Amino acid sequence: MKLRYKIILFAIIPLLLSFAAIALAVFYQTNLLAQQQRNTVEQAYLASKETELKHYVNLGVAAISKLYNAQLQNAATQEEAKAILAKLDFGDDGYFYLYDMQGKNLMHPRQSDLVGKDLWNLTDPEGNFTIRKLIAKAKEGGGAVRYLWEKPSTHKVAPKLGYVVALERWGWVLGTGIYLDDVDNALNKIDAQNTRNSQSTMFWITSIAVISALLIAVSGMALNISESRIAEAKLKALAQSVVRSQEDERARLSRDLHDGISQLLVSIKLQIESGIAKLGLPKTDTESARLSFTRATSQLNEALGEVRRISHDLRPAMLDDLGLAVAFEHLAEEFMEDSGLPVHLQILGDISGLSDTSNTVLFRIAQEALTNIHKHARNASQVDIELSGDQRMVNLIIADNGAGFDVPGIASHPKHGIGLSNMRERLASVNGRLAVRSDAGGTQVSAQIPRSMQ
Repeated sequence: MKLRYKIILFAIIPLLLSFAAIALAVFYQTNLLAQQQRNTVEQAYLASKETELKHYVNLGVAAISKLYNAQLQNAATQEEAKAILAKLDFGDDGYFYLYDMQGKNLMHPRQSDLVGKDLWNLTDPEGNFTIRKLIAKAKEGGGAVRYLWEKPSTHKVAPKLGYVVALERWGWVLGTGIYLDDVDNALNKIDAQNTRNSQSTMFWITSIAVISALLIAVSGMALNISESRIAEAKLKALAQSVVRSQEDERARLSRDLHDGISQLLVSIKLQIESGIAKLGLPKTDTESARLSFTRATSQLNEALGEVRRISHDLRPAMLDDLGLAVAFEHLAEEFMEDSGLPVHLQILGDISGLSDTSNTVLFRIAQEALTNIHKHARNASQVDIELSGDQRMVNLIIADNGAGFDVPGIASHPKHGIGLSNMRERLASVNGRLAVRSDAGGTQVSAQIPRSMQ
């Protein structure tokens, strides 16, 4: 996998993990709050229902209070009280019922088949003794009891909240109740709403996470495309620069061969032909013939020197034969002869041990820097070259005290800065670094090549 894709992947994975952690925390908190809300609502419902039932029971007791408190007590009085309670109701499923302390049903207006039956051992679908619980609560002074009972309107067992009190004078348990299926329905609606809210929250978190990941991926792809285009443009510019450099080098070599060696060889040819012709005359002027051959020999030496100069420019043999230090000394001497500028060369530390390629790169950078000084360093009067080495790298610094130039402007110009670009490319091939600093006080070119990469 390419590095750019790894970077994108390492950016997306922590993001998705963060969103997953956020989603888990939100899911946990949402469920916790939903449960707390459900419990609060349920407690509020039950408290209000219990208060309501207490009022109903108080009304029932008040309805028969005259009979209950009458001095004359007989079976007829109790029957009259049962009749009054049987007529009291509230809604389709709100009624009063009576039991004695032994669990016998005395009055039930909705389920008359239960009247007179002993329900002490009656259990609900969950195995709880319903009547025992009601009588026990009445003996404790009265209160609310939750239990399961058949709902008259639907004939189905439903949760019910009852409220009972003891009528001790008659040995009765008076009670009423409210079915809680409407409460359960309300709580179920709350649960359903909370579930939908939780799902909606998870959906939005997931959507945001996916969109964020897609944005990172798209941004990464756009960046890759942009970098690829920039790289292609740089590669194209580099290829054009290489072609231009090759063509410039070929043009220079062609000029050197045509203007220098070619003319010298033609002159040598003419001198030799002239000498041969003079030797063939009947009255030979040997001195004149000797002078022609002498001139030819001198010009031949010039041609050989020109060949050595061209060969040196193409590949400095001193690098291979005598080393980097001697090659730099010769380069400095040549520059002083050509430019007339004094050069102060310092070679410090250990500069040996570099590869042939690295030596060539340093030499070519020095050549390029000195050529730029000769061509562009206005008002320069001094050139300093420092070549130094330590255990980690070899450093080259070339400085002049000329007028300087705009480094960013030259580097970004499409038609200028080819020399700087060539320097950077040469150093990049051996993992080196180039630094250029220039101002009104002069220009300094620094090159570093690490030994560890040799």
